[in-house]
Amino acid sequence: MTKAISLLLSVTLISLALTGAFGADIINGKKAKKSSLLYMASVQINGEHKCGGFLIDPSYVLTAAHCNKQGNMSVILGTHDISPKGTNVKRYRVQNKHIHPSYKSVKTGKDIMLLKLYKKVKIGKDVKLVTIPSKDKPLKPKSKCLVAGWGKTEKDNTVNDLLVTDVLTINKTVCQSVWKKINVELPDNILCAGGYETKSGACQGDSGGPLVCSGQAVGIVSFNMGRCDYPNTPNIYTQISKYTHWIKKVIRGGS
Repeated sequence: MTKAISLLLSVTLISLALTGAFGADIINGKKAKKSSLLYMASVQINGEHKCGGFLIDPSYVLTAAHCNKQGNMSVILGTHDISPKGTNVKRYRVQNKHIHPSYKSVKTGKDIMLLKLYKKVKIGKDVKLVTIPSKDKPLKPKSKCLVAGWGKTEKDNTVNDLLVTDVLTINKTVCQSVWKKINVELPDNILCAGGYETKSGACQGDSGGPLVCSGQAVGIVSFNMGRCDYPNTPNIYTQISKYTHWIKKVIRGGS
């Protein structure tokens, strides 16, 4: 194989891995405690789980822009078990999808979307809100955070119970240098956590789920390589604090 063909194949595989970051694979995770993470949302297309999300307002779920797929979109809240037999399953239809106006693909960033629900969510013992940053602020490297989601694991084809794992944030310069080695330029306004030099994190994006640090959602899972064990790259998240103004504007508009 010539060097040119080899390089083209490498770039093609990287492109497929990034654009295909759609699913929910928590690596080295454990079942979430029943009383925890009550803001987690299962974003579903035609009744099937496709992405994670999280409730930041009684009428709005925050998720990744690349989770916008064709079909009837709805959101499941109020349960860790999203199987048909799960308890406290509450399904909410999505009225409007607000994708960031500058979003094009995960490779160019701004991978953020707000879902307006048809019906307001009643906040109580089964469903909670999670806070997001009120202003832009840096996140220290090696901060202990968590990521959660539903979906495939290394052992099972499907998982109905919410899985959670701890991750550490990674210095952005280090993160960029690791990805640059495989010819990927990271977009602006991202955070890096998990995956790199660890066996814990999100796989294939765990798309739309939150990176939660000190009880606050600071990032949205955007992408990773198709295989989570090679190359050993950090998981990439959209940095929520960079979009606080846009989020507030959408919610104030009420549409």
